[in-house]
Amino acid sequence: MGCCIPIELPLWSNNGDCDVELVSAASLYDRQFVEMIKELNTEIGADVFIAITAHKLFMDFVNNPQAFGFVTSKKACCEYGPYNGIKLCTPLANLCQNRDLYAFWDSIHPSEKACRIIVQQILNGSNEYMYPMNLSTVLAMDPMV
Repeated sequence: MGCCIPIELPLWSNNGDCDVELVSAASLYDRQFVEMIKELNTEIGADVFIAITAHKLFMDFVNNPQAFGFVTSKKACCEYGPYNGIKLCTPLANLCQNRDLYAFWDSIHPSEKACRIIVQQILNGSNEYMYPMNLSTVLAMDPMV
């Protein structure tokens, strides 16, 4: 994801910023993945494959957490070490007061609220995050569902 999750920030950053090269590489992957999906669908002659631009959605969390109702994306709710990202959550860790305000539960895992937002985007999101269509559109087209 470009070294922006709490477990990676202490390794790659002195100031809490994401590593520019890693973010660029992840962004390039997203674009190339969508291009591959376009090519496969063109080859087959139908929109059979769909893609989520996971890095874009993730970076939107990181760059503008308030737009999603988070106070921060730089620290995990489960507090342990710099950026709360040194270890997974254990009984010894301090917990935030309201986990819905954090994009990350622990150093690796998105919070429950972040997971709900991700699933909503997969099911009903625009082509900003889903290409060429979201999963609800695919399911509506399938006569077996």
